[in-house]
Amino acid sequence: MATEHIVVVGAGQMGAGIAQVALQAGLRVSLVDVNKDGLAKGADRIKAGLKKLVEKGKLDAAKQQAAEGNLATFTSARDAKDVDVAIEAVTENEDLKRRIFLELDEVVRPGGILATNTSSIPITRIAAATKRPESVIGMHFMNPVPVMQLVELIRGAATSDETYATIRTMAERMGKTTVVSKDYPGFIVNRILIPMLNEACFALMEGLGTAEDIDTAMKLGTNQPMGPLQLADFIGLDTVLYIAEVLHKGLGDSKYRPCPLLRQYVDAGWYGKKSGRGFYKY
Repeated sequence: MATEHIVVVGAGQMGAGIAQVALQAGLRVSLVDVNKDGLAKGADRIKAGLKKLVEKGKLDAAKQQAAEGNLATFTSARDAKDVDVAIEAVTENEDLKRRIFLELDEVVRPGGILATNTSSIPITRIAAATKRPESVIGMHFMNPVPVMQLVELIRGAATSDETYATIRTMAERMGKTTVVSKDYPGFIVNRILIPMLNEACFALMEGLGTAEDIDTAMKLGTNQPMGPLQLADFIGLDTVLYIAEVLHKGLGDSKYRPCPLLRQYVDAGWYGKKSGRGFYKY
């Protein structure tokens, strides 16, 4: 199936990043967010990202102009017309995502695809909210989207081969490398990553080392570019906690139990970089 027009729901950092790489690939993009200020900021972030690529010599000015001309913004997905693929990129809240998918079911043309950028919620459950579960797939981009190469593709119980093949082709057109995960909690990346971040929280809570020493040990001892506590701050401690809870509930194993210190920080409103405080102050 040819894909030329996509709608991205959610104009935050993830949604804007997805929209930017889609525009760079020559796709028409309708960016949707109910928050007008957030929508404007998302559009500005996209244009700034394209401009930076031109300044670095990675994109010529003509393609920049063409990309910006292919971007439209709306406060309702219903205003987007002739949509081939929808990509939902809102916060990790299953009820919210299911409501959005009900709306997108009426927006995307017959035969079109509904994709979710969820990092942990089962695709099969999201697909069950629509009239076309065979056309629903997980398309989990990594943050920041314009920089990170990976996209996890997650097939729900009903996802068709055609849906998978179409989305894989579109992701590759965006310059991404894809891997395929079964529809289990956390998929591949977060199934492995979140327990590591959670264990770093336990290490800090138990006084094994300071936040700085734990991060330095992991950076220099395992050649990671960023320590686990700093990475948790950048992801957002609320997001890390939510995914840990999904793993704990979905897999039923106590080894995924969220660290009490992580939960306490979230209760305090210390979400990491985005709030100005997490394991570090920003």
